[in-house]
Amino acid sequence: MNIDSGVRQVNRLLLNCDMGESFGSWRMGLDAEVMPFIDCANIACGYHAGDPSIMRRTVALALEHGVTIGAHPAYPDLVGFGRRSMACSTEEIRDLLHYQIGALDGICKVLGSRVAYIKPHGALYNDMMADPQKLRAVLEAVAAYDASLPLMLMATADNSAAQALGDAVGVPLWFEAFADRAYTASGHLVSRRLPGAVHHAPALVVEQALRLAKGETLVADDGSAVRLSASTLCVHGDNDSSVAAVRQIRQALDALEQP
Repeated sequence: MNIDSGVRQVNRLLLNCDMGESFGSWRMGLDAEVMPFIDCANIACGYHAGDPSIMRRTVALALEHGVTIGAHPAYPDLVGFGRRSMACSTEEIRDLLHYQIGALDGICKVLGSRVAYIKPHGALYNDMMADPQKLRAVLEAVAAYDASLPLMLMATADNSAAQALGDAVGVPLWFEAFADRAYTASGHLVSRRLPGAVHHAPALVVEQALRLAKGETLVADDGSAVRLSASTLCVHGDNDSSVAAVRQIRQALDALEQP
């Protein structure tokens, strides 16, 4: 990975994973088991999960394994784990992003690092993908904090509108895809409410990861071919089988880079 303090270039398919989603005495995820196999950790900032101690421990774990740290801000929704949409104004989106990014960046600073990118969580992520005005609000908030920080957002069959908006605001974009999710013909995720939306078989997950890494088409839910241009792959590590899948994806992607 080639990331510096200025413009960041993604030169291979980076594995990113949501991390630090425990809270107080409640434990979620298998962060220690997953961290050795990923490139980027999306660390919860206290609004949907995480607390100052969890954030510090997760940042320290990421630094121990040389993993790039990203802020994972959300709507203020601990009870709903950030998965419920909220009617926030542009100013409220700006403020909740700055509050959360700043909190994580402060912990990074005292540990000798910094936040390197932003990936909104849950309903905030989905809302910005569905509403250009919310996406602009997020982009402008990131630009006001640090315009060199990339924003991670969902890759679809056509990234041009989002890319144009990112270019207009002056924020670099990292488009992400998912190895364990089914896609529609437009390159959007099949709703979890529908059968077959999530791939559970490790072999299928690894196969989809490799197809994305090689720029090959995927089979959409209607049987058509869909191609996604992505720079990062989201993986999940909240149970033993998902950790095993992450390990296999890491090994498969590393094998692609061998001469």
